[in-house]
Amino acid sequence: MAAVPGRAQRRWGRGMAAAAPLGAVGLAPPRLFAPFAAAAGLRNKSRSFAARPGECSETVNAEIKSLYRRPPIKPKPNMCIESMPSEMLMKIFSYLDAVSLLCVACVNKRFYHLANDKPRRRSLIAEYDLSNLTESNVALGANKLVQLFSLNPGLLVGLWKGKNEIALVMASLHYHQLLERSTLGSATVPCVLPPNKPILDDVDPEYGLHDYDLHLDMHSGSCTYLCGTFKSLFCRKGDIENGYLRLTVVSLKDNAKHVPLIGTVGLSWETDAFKGNVKDCYVMDVTLLDETRKPFWCFSAPVCMELSSKASSLCDYTGCVYTTDYADSEGKVCVELVWLEETKEYFIVSLVLYVSTEKVNNWYGTNY
Repeated sequence: MAAVPGRAQRRWGRGMAAAAPLGAVGLAPPRLFAPFAAAAGLRNKSRSFAARPGECSETVNAEIKSLYRRPPIKPKPNMCIESMPSEMLMKIFSYLDAVSLLCVACVNKRFYHLANDKPRRRSLIAEYDLSNLTESNVALGANKLVQLFSLNPGLLVGLWKGKNEIALVMASLHYHQLLERSTLGSATVPCVLPPNKPILDDVDPEYGLHDYDLHLDMHSGSCTYLCGTFKSLFCRKGDIENGYLRLTVVSLKDNAKHVPLIGTVGLSWETDAFKGNVKDCYVMDVTLLDETRKPFWCFSAPVCMELSSKASSLCDYTGCVYTTDYADSEGKVCVELVWLEETKEYFIVSLVLYVSTEKVNNWYGTNY
């Protein structure tokens, strides 16, 4: 019978111990692996194992099986902003300003497309009423096919002659704070930019009346007729009248400052089927800077030159006189030009800006 314990021991090692009673073969109680025993709560049951071998073996096997059947604990996934749904990311991005959106767009390709999702990033810039276009607005210019009308700010509408149907629409928007106005508003409410905080000056008696710089562009989109900068503009207190500051840019009496327009002045337009040019019309871009070189008054608008009834009073210019006038709630621009038949070009002989005193007082904290 010496071979029986050896055979039983070999069978136990192969997982066959349930075939023979433990007490009959004189085997020692099996040792559980320490982590399993601790997890199953069997640390205190090892002493009673030899006293009631049959009962303890069934209890041990049942608890071991239940331990193996217990589902594994899955680690909690780490929340990452890149794994969030696009709708949630778009909601988060909607609270960012324009500069932050530009930074977000540089993170990866997905963020770039979400930050530049144009259908969801529409911002109202201006509203126009086209119901009484021909009755409430004076025609800017015309040719054989279209008639042009201008609406503030910076909208040009062309109607087919004889049909009163819209032929073309052109928008001229000044680049100052255009990014903020295009992104920080909503589809129904335009962006409201914070007002300028005036810096008071009790020393300068003519504070807000001098050291203005003007950058002026006259163009048709594809052709530039004038691009110039005029520095150190000023207005004396005696020149303030009718609620406007007078800033003389080009004086009628100073021939040295008269400037020519390069090229044939006209506003080009094009549709799917036709294209043309409206003579004596162009786009005027005005950027007026204050004494700290901060944009003070900016606009971009289509304008036209109208033939004046008066003749030129200057000896050096004997051609026809044309005028260009622009006005909005912040100021006015008055331009006088002379056509030289000999050289086939226009000369600006007078250019004056009229800035509203209300705007100046709000900007500088003055009381003119």
